[in-house]
Amino acid sequence: MSQYDEGHTIAGWTGCAVATAGCVVLGLGVVTVSVPVLMGGGALMALGVLVTWGLHLAGWGKPPGRRPREEWGMRTRDLAARDGHPGCVGCRLAGRGRRAAVPVVAAAEPEVVTADAGG
Repeated sequence: MSQYDEGHTIAGWTGCAVATAGCVVLGLGVVTVSVPVLMGGGALMALGVLVTWGLHLAGWGKPPGRRPREEWGMRTRDLAARDGHPGCVGCRLAGRGRRAAVPVVAAAEPEVVTADAGG
């Protein structure tokens, strides 16, 4: 089993199932040449994205990268999801995982030292 274990989550499998249903409906719309069926399939595809994102933010997804073996289980909830995952686009879109802005301190201007000409 891979050490990265990406996609083996409730969020991943649920989103994949909804998106697969959307693809089936889209295919049915192409075969039957039906605009309402095509729109329904497109709506299901969009719903698959939103369901996956919502479940990921609720802690049923996993952050990218390596995880300890005890966190590989599909039903293991990610308790750090509320703070956002570093490098996660979904968390960034939700406003999570942003670091606090570091205040920029203006550097003091250096003193200009002039030579005394009158000596």
